[in-house]
Amino acid sequence: MRRILKALCLLLAVCLLAACAAPDPSSAAANAEDFTYVPETAFREADVTALSYRSVWFSYFEWQSTDCSTEDAFRAAVREVSQNCASVGANWITVQVRPFGDAVYPSALFPWSHVVTGTQGAAPSFDPLAVFIEEAHAAGLKFEAWINPYRVRLTENLPAQLSADNPALTHEGWAKEAAGGLYYDPALPEVQAYIVDGVREVVANYDVDAVQFDDYFYPTTDTSFDEDTYALYGAGQDLAAWRRENVNALVRAVYAAVKEEKPDVLFGISPQGNNDNNYNGQYSDVALWMTEPGYVDYVLPQVYWGYGFTLQSGSQRYAFENITQEWALMDRADGVALHFGLGAYRIGDGDGGANDQAQWSSGHNLADQVVTLTQTAGVAGYSLYPYRYLFVNGDWPDLAAAECGALRQVLGA
Repeated sequence: MRRILKALCLLLAVCLLAACAAPDPSSAAANAEDFTYVPETAFREADVTALSYRSVWFSYFEWQSTDCSTEDAFRAAVREVSQNCASVGANWITVQVRPFGDAVYPSALFPWSHVVTGTQGAAPSFDPLAVFIEEAHAAGLKFEAWINPYRVRLTENLPAQLSADNPALTHEGWAKEAAGGLYYDPALPEVQAYIVDGVREVVANYDVDAVQFDDYFYPTTDTSFDEDTYALYGAGQDLAAWRRENVNALVRAVYAAVKEEKPDVLFGISPQGNNDNNYNGQYSDVALWMTEPGYVDYVLPQVYWGYGFTLQSGSQRYAFENITQEWALMDRADGVALHFGLGAYRIGDGDGGANDQAQWSSGHNLADQVVTLTQTAGVAGYSLYPYRYLFVNGDWPDLAAAECGALRQVLGA
């Protein structure tokens, strides 16, 4: 019976998506308030208890604007950050701890990150990660260590300079140029082992509650990126399938390492909201991770689109109300939770859709989306990206403050 009901739900979703793929031209530009207005009574009646995971992402951008000059200054800064997150109903904070093959803590494997001191390899006089975890826990937040496994450089100037002891420089052939940056080759067994050891180091040495990978996996579809390692290890396999298995092997190994160190620590992944891109562009088989034990405790697709989001083609597949349903109807193994990433950085600026963008200037769009998630079967949480657009929004301070107020109202914070 359960399979029959699920099949019927899937058929209904397919029909809905098909209908949305060719919308009436008059509805594509409908006022966004038709999609986003949620009365205050709905805020009060939303069952937010179903959303057990409520996080805010704190990225390398926020690190760069945080005073790390002394432990006292840093502690005061992250205490305010933690209290701000708690004030909008968050019970987790997801902090980038290895943004560029480096570390915001003393590591035996990776150099100090430039986001702490301004220069990669230069150490501060204290342990920022230990302080951040302490302050987050004191504010009632669980702490999630966010790691970019493969990325060494996003662009040729970010970071501006790699330290002499950076593994990407000291191990020839480990890192390769792609998409204007520098990335570890996911096919190399040595690279996989090194990344796993790095995760193990964090979990073993710090009181983290979870580890998260985001959506940086294979950086390119270019066949020249890993043609040497494919020739060495590919054994005639289909290139795309081989690349996916390289990522799968890392994910399995990381999950096992986390559970070996501390079984209660969670491991999750935040892929792109467009699962076609995950599978075909980054060789990330998210559907497999969701359905097979031993990969993840949760997935958190980044659905940074608004209600009624419409492509120039007229497709509304990625409209918030549609794409969340698409993910919610995917098979998941018992014990694998589903959360969603919401785009706080869209406040005031919009999401670029062909539809009306007034919802992103309503002052309550994120709260509306949270309410929608409470009404979506199987959803256990969300995360807001990123911190600064909620609390240090220089372009839209009034809108950001209104969004925070609406979140407080929804969550009773």
